[in-house]
Amino acid sequence: MAKKKVLVTGGAGFIGGNFVQYMVNKYPDYDIYNLDLLTYAGDLTKHKSIEEKENYHFVKADIANRDEIFALFEKEKFDYVTHFAAESHVDRSITNPEIFVVTNVLGTQVLLDASKAVGVTKFIHVSTDEVYGELDVDPTTFFTEETPLQPNSPYSASKASSDMLVRAYHETYGLPINITRCSNNYGPYHFPEKLIPLTISRVLNDQMIPVYGDGKNIRDWLHVLDHCAAIDLVLHEGVNGEVYNVGGHNERTNLEVVKTIISTLGKSEDLIEFVTDRLGHDKRYAIDPTKLEALGWKPTYTFESGIAHTIQWYLDNKEWWEQIISGEYQHYFEKQYTL
Repeated sequence: MAKKKVLVTGGAGFIGGNFVQYMVNKYPDYDIYNLDLLTYAGDLTKHKSIEEKENYHFVKADIANRDEIFALFEKEKFDYVTHFAAESHVDRSITNPEIFVVTNVLGTQVLLDASKAVGVTKFIHVSTDEVYGELDVDPTTFFTEETPLQPNSPYSASKASSDMLVRAYHETYGLPINITRCSNNYGPYHFPEKLIPLTISRVLNDQMIPVYGDGKNIRDWLHVLDHCAAIDLVLHEGVNGEVYNVGGHNERTNLEVVKTIISTLGKSEDLIEFVTDRLGHDKRYAIDPTKLEALGWKPTYTFESGIAHTIQWYLDNKEWWEQIISGEYQHYFEKQYTL
């Protein structure tokens, strides 16, 4: 019996990369294909522990390149597609929205067309809670799968657009799909421009930590390994055509997150520097994961255990992130935050 073939787009990125490792190790009877263009946030060094395994395969390709993607799908005849590949940094979307439309919208359409052409068994589209817009600070209100989409940044608008395309391909063509919408992820291999790894790296280097506005914006934090388990479950057990929210009920203000990291590392809060707020900065995100929990999913990490695990990982893997924050990334950081 032939092995099932699973395509993971964006498998050199943060969440997709963790998912690739999760799947390669959990399912030796599946062939896992990691497709990535290797843009600034793509990194293959994270896969050193699996790159020699027989069920791991890497393909460098652009999801928006129709000829390239169709040729790959015709050759491999994938059973499952898990679509993580996306431009995902809100600040960069404000500076240059066009690349977000090309990758997140047109790239998704190419993958949908290729999946339809070869008849994939399931197409999982990994999206974000940011497509719902923002919540007020009432702690009893949450995003559900029925919450209207009201994206407020070019990034979230591009993700909402791709969500609608995925839904349309199910309704129009009968393509078997699921859409997952997650809260903010954190954990190993998180690219150092995002809040938690940025704070860890700068605290360890005794550098000032930029915090937007008053730091009171609230996010629901989800450990990336809990997210991987959720995607795995939806891939195998998700009801065709359904949307599933993935969140951990771990709400913290950005300032609380930064102070937790500073305290854990034994440094001074004098490192905090408040900077001009991000344009269109959503006040609060929070997810109700009841529908996914009904499938049997529960997060294994609390925020306290997850952030301790993440900080320790960054302490143990300085070589990985130190080479990333040099060079071109450093120029971007200085321009973005003007410290």
